[in-house]
Amino acid sequence: MTSPHLRPATPNDLSSVEAVIQAAYQPWISVIGARPGPMMDDHAQAIAAGQVTVLEGQGRIEAILVLIPLPDAMLLDNVAVAPDAQGKGHGAQLMRLAETRARQSGFDRLRLYTHEKMAANIALYQRAGFTITHRVTERGLNRVYMEKPLGQPDP
Repeated sequence: MTSPHLRPATPNDLSSVEAVIQAAYQPWISVIGARPGPMMDDHAQAIAAGQVTVLEGQGRIEAILVLIPLPDAMLLDNVAVAPDAQGKGHGAQLMRLAETRARQSGFDRLRLYTHEKMAANIALYQRAGFTITHRVTERGLNRVYMEKPLGQPDP
């Protein structure tokens, strides 16, 4: 068994990146009554912009991270783990990477949003130190925006 490996996504990874996102978000369609935003994003563009990191394990891409620098914060645009790879700590590893990259890029906070009906995700992010900043409707989706101030890295 090989340990997970992180690397920037390449154009050759597009189908695998999309497969992970589709599988990870599919269960949420019935909860929110629509396809979640990440299922509709332009992943080829995000890969070309250098915004996507993949986590490889077991000889395939098991998880992805999309980070987008904004003027005032690093946007954690997407963390997705393939359903059959969940429970291995991949999500936590990618969240730590997001914080590290945000700090390295000079940001003092990490921002994200999720659908208001994704209560489990909201609770998970709150346990990770995020607080709700506001709610909006974008692209026809009711979103909850959250931020986490980035102090010094955890020991």
